[in-house]
Amino acid sequence: MSVVVPAHGGQDKLDLTLAALAAQTYPAHLMEVLVVDDGSRPPIRLPEIRPVNTRLVRVEDGWGISNAVNTGAKAADGEIIQRLDSDMVACREHIEALARWHHVTDYLVTIGMKKFVEPPCVTPGQVFRAGHLGELFDLDTAVPSSTEATIAKTDGLRKSRNPYHVCTGPTFALPREVFHAVGGLDPTVIRGEDTEFSYRLAMYGVVFVPDLDAQAVHLGLPSQHRDRERAVRAVEPYLAHRIPLRRDLRKDRGRRWLVPYVEVVLDVTDTSESVVRQAVAAALDGKLQDIVVTLVGPWSRLSSGERFGLSDPCFELRLMRDLFANDERIRLIDEAAPTPAPTPFRYRGPVDVPLHRATLERMIESVQKDLAGVLVVDLPDGRTARLERTSALGRACLLSSPGEDLDEVISATHGVRHEPPDRFWPVPAQPEPVTIPAPPVSGGSGAVSVSVEGSENSLLRRLKSALRPN
Repeated sequence: MSVVVPAHGGQDKLDLTLAALAAQTYPAHLMEVLVVDDGSRPPIRLPEIRPVNTRLVRVEDGWGISNAVNTGAKAADGEIIQRLDSDMVACREHIEALARWHHVTDYLVTIGMKKFVEPPCVTPGQVFRAGHLGELFDLDTAVPSSTEATIAKTDGLRKSRNPYHVCTGPTFALPREVFHAVGGLDPTVIRGEDTEFSYRLAMYGVVFVPDLDAQAVHLGLPSQHRDRERAVRAVEPYLAHRIPLRRDLRKDRGRRWLVPYVEVVLDVTDTSESVVRQAVAAALDGKLQDIVVTLVGPWSRLSSGERFGLSDPCFELRLMRDLFANDERIRLIDEAAPTPAPTPFRYRGPVDVPLHRATLERMIESVQKDLAGVLVVDLPDGRTARLERTSALGRACLLSSPGEDLDEVISATHGVRHEPPDRFWPVPAQPEPVTIPAPPVSGGSGAVSVSVEGSENSLLRRLKSALRPN
């Protein structure tokens, strides 16, 4: 276990954090602590009471908590990375409680608990000798974290629709390989960096496991308590661009976002430009605008330096490249990636079956009801179209053996559902005749049946003609 402690000043609080780590029940020879000094003035020093294997790492390039955590993770030797903030005092069993889950499997993220307290006058020696946190802090007056309430409400996250929400630092543990596989924390995210990181972990397919035995106190109240309105507003731009599942943050019409909501993947190999043009237009003109279109084909065959003749055997492919290459919503790749992460959904279907305007919206509505991993729509000609949940694909990639059918794995973890196409490709309703009572006229009476077809002007002409007196 490598415990990474990012620090920017706050020497007094850090001394208490290290004293608590020195008293852990987890075997000392299996734990190292890396204190990452993020440009502190004066520089951080290591106190007398600290774990045996403690190192001080100074940040050479960049700044910020994300950069500091990444710096510590790169220097770490342990199989498991534990992130712990420098103003946290963990109970004696904290590291052990989070570490034990990682003996079970290698795709877990374990989450510790926290309460907020005003920093009391305690010494590192008192922290080191204390048997439990209640000896040091008045836990009855501590401010509970919303994390614990969410965990309780969702049966330990078993019923949570978005469990990454509770993995918001400042204490969690995960395999070092997983940390680096998702790219670590994003240094360009200044606010909400832990939520954004946890979202990418969810798309990778991890399982989040909270452990109530991993208790800790946070020294000081969170920023939301000082100015909640500004704290929420400050984080919104970062989460809106990077977490598509936050639909509440993407209500501005006509906007383009950094991470799209859906990737539409179409194989255009040996397909005419006119068919592809129609499919792309249908995808981009749907009710759901927050998408990107990926065209899979042998694009690497084409060389920009070659002449483009009308008899070129790759004429259609070159035409498509020239047509779509400069549209930021369209990607040209030779082979689709195993998952579309961090995009949360991927659609795959025949290129010659254009999407209806409501197709994607209705498919997502369907899978969101029961959080199914894959929705397969069985088309009348025997082919299929499918919507895939990225987190389910990621989990399947982590669990499957080479060559194993991913749908079989997803069927066990999330579920694979088949449905007919009617709801997703609705047939336009035929207009029904409208019966308009005729005014009383000499020589007869009755009603006039008028079909509501054609343009408004045509309808008015027919109505006037029908109602004209004999």
